[in-house]
Amino acid sequence: MKNSRSLILATAIAALAGGGYWYSNTPKTPTSPAAKTAAPVPVTVATAETGEMPILLNTVGRAEAYEGVTLKSRIDGQVLAVAYTEGQQVKQGDVLVRLDPADFNARAMQAEAVLARDQAQLAKTQADIERYVALKARGFVSEEKVNEVRTAAAAAAASVQAAKAGLELARLQLSYTTIRAPFSGMVGARLVFPGSAVKINDTALAVVNRVSPLYVTFSIPEKQLPRLRAAMQRGPMKVQVRLPGNKEQALEGVAKFIDNAVDATTGTILMKAVLDNKDGKLTPGQFLNVGMTLDKLSDTLLIPNEAVQQGAEGNFLYVVKPDNSVEVRKIEVISTHQGRSAIGQGINAGDIVVTDGQLRLTPGAQVKVKQGQAGATPATPAASQPAAAAPR
Repeated sequence: MKNSRSLILATAIAALAGGGYWYSNTPKTPTSPAAKTAAPVPVTVATAETGEMPILLNTVGRAEAYEGVTLKSRIDGQVLAVAYTEGQQVKQGDVLVRLDPADFNARAMQAEAVLARDQAQLAKTQADIERYVALKARGFVSEEKVNEVRTAAAAAAASVQAAKAGLELARLQLSYTTIRAPFSGMVGARLVFPGSAVKINDTALAVVNRVSPLYVTFSIPEKQLPRLRAAMQRGPMKVQVRLPGNKEQALEGVAKFIDNAVDATTGTILMKAVLDNKDGKLTPGQFLNVGMTLDKLSDTLLIPNEAVQQGAEGNFLYVVKPDNSVEVRKIEVISTHQGRSAIGQGINAGDIVVTDGQLRLTPGAQVKVKQGQAGATPATPAASQPAAAAPR
């Protein structure tokens, strides 16, 4: 028993001695720094500068005929001939549709006959008046008889007037058998054919639209109304109209109409502009891109659009400080156009802003301008171009 305990004790002492020897002879690893300094983030920068920028309101509109009418018959009848070609340019007074005039010719002739009969009756009563007045002067007839003759003459004169009115009505109805263009414009698709029955004020015979000049109808946000009214008070307000997908060719018009009420469901107000459209490039119903210059910003801060970032609390950007660290600035974007943003508040002229590399940045991070940028790239504005009003 004592020998076993002595053996265990000796083994423990040997293990402790071996562990101490290993620890004392193991090479020590030098202690590393507690924390290494993070490498600067490579970024692209630009300098905020002052300049001018017109504010352009962009929206979508629709072409609308300056005048448009759906022609309908004022009488019942039957189509005799269609005198227009689909899509034809017509002038005011051109014949478009003819109705069968036979019935109305007969009515006009009947009205002429009635008028002739009443005129003959009137002539007889007038002659009777002269004869009976002479007889009364000689004492052959009484005053009462003369009055009867005069009454008959007055009735005959009234009948003549009624007959004239009947003849005029018959002639008008006869004229209604010829449907003419009420103004110069373009006629649409054929709606009736020879032999078609026509009901008064019901059957559509033709559609004529005046497309030169042409209206462009569009809506603008109600928040732009004060600026818009101020612009219109300064003089005629120009409107630039472009076809969707065609940014190069623009047509110019003039704003002519602002509606008298804001649409409560959309918060917008209706406007109309007038274009010459002499070459007929635009067609009623066509969608168009509309732009208007509302105002001109002077001495405003301009930066590239790439510097502006979107956050939960609105727009912001990173500004590079003199020690090459960055700080976050909340900004107010007034307008944007052609790669530039006009800033209302948040930065000053000469501030260096980050335009690329923001994803790796945090407040206070060190930055390094990428090779190829000796310094901040100025956001120099080009020639004054209209800018789109920024949404608020």
